[in-house]
Amino acid sequence: MTKLNVHRQAQVNQDDLFLQDIFAGWSAEGQKTLPCKYFYDELGSQLFDKICQTPEYYHTRTELAILAGALPEVARRVGAQADILEFGSGAGIKIRKLIDALTTPRTYIPIDISEEILLASSTRLNQQYPDLAVFPVVADYLSPIQLPEQFSHQPDHKKLVFFPGSTISNFEPKAAIHFMKHIRSLLAVGDALLIGVDLVKPAERILAAYNDAQGVTAAFNMNLLKRIQSSYQTDLKLENFYHQAIYNVERSRIEMHLISKVQQEINLEGQRFCFAEQESIHTENSYKYSIESFQLLARNAGFDCTACYTDVDKLFSVHYLTAS
Repeated sequence: MTKLNVHRQAQVNQDDLFLQDIFAGWSAEGQKTLPCKYFYDELGSQLFDKICQTPEYYHTRTELAILAGALPEVARRVGAQADILEFGSGAGIKIRKLIDALTTPRTYIPIDISEEILLASSTRLNQQYPDLAVFPVVADYLSPIQLPEQFSHQPDHKKLVFFPGSTISNFEPKAAIHFMKHIRSLLAVGDALLIGVDLVKPAERILAAYNDAQGVTAAFNMNLLKRIQSSYQTDLKLENFYHQAIYNVERSRIEMHLISKVQQEINLEGQRFCFAEQESIHTENSYKYSIESFQLLARNAGFDCTACYTDVDKLFSVHYLTAS
């Protein structure tokens, strides 16, 4: 086992960035917003792990079952001594399935914004797979990142980018293409992207997953306000908001909102923000794709759609895309 070589992007004060994004999102004309990337502080990451265990949240267990069936074929396509890059690695549950399936992967580069979660997961991986070189990168993967030199292309080592969990669904479709083009720019022809994508299905099934009976998703959403309350000088009152998830049929997406129960003013670090009764803060979108619509998006980003794997109920999909 080797000592972890941790890479950090140019240090920017995350609290300052968060505050700037709050000011921008709460000052916007029309719909107030908060970026969903701020869900994942330490508590938020823990709550998301709990969401994945709720009966209603089919995503994680369905994707794991799909991967169990698909990974032997994926391993044959990737070959030995691959370099793996994962965006938003989190607790690192799914990557273990991939590492176990591949033939002696050479390096693993996990990227996550939560340093505590990233380092804990990377340390466990380093102990479990002593022959795998692990290079954790603490970064917001939506910002420019200087990747470790170990991910530079070498003809004898295929690159595989792993992006599970349907995180791509949080992007607006045009932004999703832009991000996948960025992934493509990191790859040589023949390298691959293994990506999880949630599928269109009856609205009732989708809504239940984001309004679980235990209220874990509500706590996850409300944690954004709790984070604001604990980080800054503010008179924000958590009890004046509630969680709501709605399904926008026209745009085929779940929308997460924090709804103001009352007309109120919130003072935050010297700035005043007015909320009408039932006014919302839009915190996240989660787009649902058909297999055909996602494959079109992938082709527009520079990938060939080599293979698609789904469950019997067509709840979720995993795509093996080859850089063209």
